[in-house]
Amino acid sequence: MTVDEAKLNEFLGMAIGDMGAAMSASLVLIGDRLGLYKALAAGPLTSTQLAEKTGTVERYVREWLSNQAAGGYVQFDSDSATWSMSPEQAACLADPNGPVDIPGAYNIVEAVFHVLDRTTENFKSGGGLEWGEHHPCLFAGTERFFRAGYNAELVSSWLPALDGAVARLESGGKVADVGCGHGVSTILMAQTYPNSTFIGYDYHPESIHVAAEHAEEAGVTNALFEVADATGYADKDFDLIAFFDCLHDMGDPVGAMQHTRAALKSDGMAMIVEPFANDHVQDNMNPVGRMMYGASSQICVPVSLARNGPALGAQAGEARLRDVIVDQSGFTQFRRATETPFNLVFEARP
Repeated sequence: MTVDEAKLNEFLGMAIGDMGAAMSASLVLIGDRLGLYKALAAGPLTSTQLAEKTGTVERYVREWLSNQAAGGYVQFDSDSATWSMSPEQAACLADPNGPVDIPGAYNIVEAVFHVLDRTTENFKSGGGLEWGEHHPCLFAGTERFFRAGYNAELVSSWLPALDGAVARLESGGKVADVGCGHGVSTILMAQTYPNSTFIGYDYHPESIHVAAEHAEEAGVTNALFEVADATGYADKDFDLIAFFDCLHDMGDPVGAMQHTRAALKSDGMAMIVEPFANDHVQDNMNPVGRMMYGASSQICVPVSLARNGPALGAQAGEARLRDVIVDQSGFTQFRRATETPFNLVFEARP
């Protein structure tokens, strides 16, 4: 086999970039946990000043800053020997309500290393891994990372894209949020539409406990949370049943959608929010697809296989979701209501 030296160097350059990113992942978490990003976002600082403001040791902080600047996460001014962050960097690294909570995403990266041995065994055995078996950093990271998207899109774009949903919620509707996790989406909708009632369901008891605490802290009185899986809740006559980034994880997505159809009013609707994906694998060979396939192989697929599910995966795509929701579950209407670079939003009606 003949090796092209130019192509070899190109590949090695890419691999070194990936290794640098991987080695820096824990340093992003350190910057978040020690308040380094938040302190630096307030204005330029020397390494000594940053250490003093955060109660850390300058020698470590100096090395951290150099790593972050080399990766493009902060800037260095050699004339003043100060470090700083651009507004864009600060919005994504130091503001949990910004457009993307990048440290939250790195909590998810951290989680997959906690189960590396189990994942390795699953690759050989075909076994699964329940959501609740993961390290708690996964649950916290999922809350943080997805909150930004919900804050930016749920009320302003996704719900208005559903035919008649906003008017129904404003007048007083009944809503289920299936697979609600820590309840970020449930609480946001409840705050926006105080005339409606919301029930968040999740089969992970610890997440339901956290969701209830979040609702109490937010002063939300029109949302409650119950431990139940997607086929086990008993309530009915919902105007809207929502699935946020969770249907593809489920052990029985067809059963979940059949249960949804039975629990909806005759004129009710389901909103299914899924990671953005094209229908053919070759069309997902891009940075978003790479991230999603990475999460899917270590989190989403194992959760479904743990319950002998079909393992739709985080890149299921519209055609496969249509098969689940329409062909196998009996919904008569299904359409792509809207989309973002990270999500597809579908509306389904009985």
